[in-house]
Amino acid sequence: MNKILIKNIGELLTGRNGSLEILHNKEILIREGMIESVGKRGEFSEEGCEVIDAGNSLVTPGLVDPHTHLVFFGTREDEFEMRIQGKGYMEIAAAGGGIRKSVKMLREASEDDLVEHSLPYLESMLRHGTTTVEVKSGYGLSLKDELKSLRALKRLNEMQKVDLVPTFLGAHEFPDEYRNDREKYIDLIINEMIPAVVEEGLAEFCDIFTEEGVFTVSESEKILTAASDAGLGLKLHAEEFEPIGGAELAAKLNAVSADHLVAVSDEGIRSLKEAGVTPVLLPGTTFFLGSDVYAPARKMIDAGLRPAIATDFNPGSSMTESLQIILTIACLKLKLTPLEAFEAVTLNAAKALNRSDSIGSLDIGMKADIVIWNADNHKQIPYHYGVNNVRTVIKGGDVVFSFSG
Repeated sequence: MNKILIKNIGELLTGRNGSLEILHNKEILIREGMIESVGKRGEFSEEGCEVIDAGNSLVTPGLVDPHTHLVFFGTREDEFEMRIQGKGYMEIAAAGGGIRKSVKMLREASEDDLVEHSLPYLESMLRHGTTTVEVKSGYGLSLKDELKSLRALKRLNEMQKVDLVPTFLGAHEFPDEYRNDREKYIDLIINEMIPAVVEEGLAEFCDIFTEEGVFTVSESEKILTAASDAGLGLKLHAEEFEPIGGAELAAKLNAVSADHLVAVSDEGIRSLKEAGVTPVLLPGTTFFLGSDVYAPARKMIDAGLRPAIATDFNPGSSMTESLQIILTIACLKLKLTPLEAFEAVTLNAAKALNRSDSIGSLDIGMKADIVIWNADNHKQIPYHYGVNNVRTVIKGGDVVFSFSG
């Protein structure tokens, strides 16, 4: 069956002119995995169609998660307990925890181990309504292990339904063996890692952790310039803890996104707006780290930026696959309205991945990535938190999950 009709839609969120619009009493016609038409209730014939009755419920685009670290091995719940006891992120890292602990575990795992470990998390994301996910490497920090991570990611992209967007993050941290020779590791990234990643076609973007105590702005510019020259799009972890100029660098280099931005300056916000860089905010990370200082989302919106939000799914600072709970945190802590929050995980998130022409809205000609919710309207999703509100997920025109409980 190559035609699907979704009828009896109560509330529909779909993109018009760069923002989501709330429509009522609509139906959607899908042909060959694409949105053929959106019409009023009863407009389309059911003949020759597989009919899906939305039951007067909410229908939205499939959710887009534009920042995750899905490919890891082993968990770090001990650090969760350490934070509860008062230890900070940098203190845990200095004691051998944090990213360096994940590096040790991933290096000991095989490519098959990484695929097997990651697959259940992807299936969970799909069940929670996420249909496209950006995934970073960055727990290998060696040529062999970064390639292993990205090859595992490529296999995962071919064996399950969620579309994966691969990002090379060799500059996630300095590995132990190069902590006293930073320049040598930077040379390794530029002269060996980036060329190997590009030669195998393993990544679409290059990211870097530009932060006090990790990569400086000048080091970041050197690495990112090499990545751009090699044909990779650019992303930055920027201003998570200190405003050291990462946002301005993202603007200078025309990065697709700058992510975290908890400590971004007013000048950084202005630079992002002028350069058209999408801010990707990670409120679940701030929440999970036990901080009360969140990214200034309202200031960004007032400045004309359209922020995306993401889970930052990773074993240390945000262990959740659910964008639904991130919507709740974004509303409560970033002060986004429910509609702004949905825009942040659909339209804006698609822009942060250079995919606005195919996903993030349900306009004609877009990919039929659709979620039917157990809800009457979009406000109920962040309101009814801590549970899975998904009824049906349609991916590329195929029903890939349906809650039958």
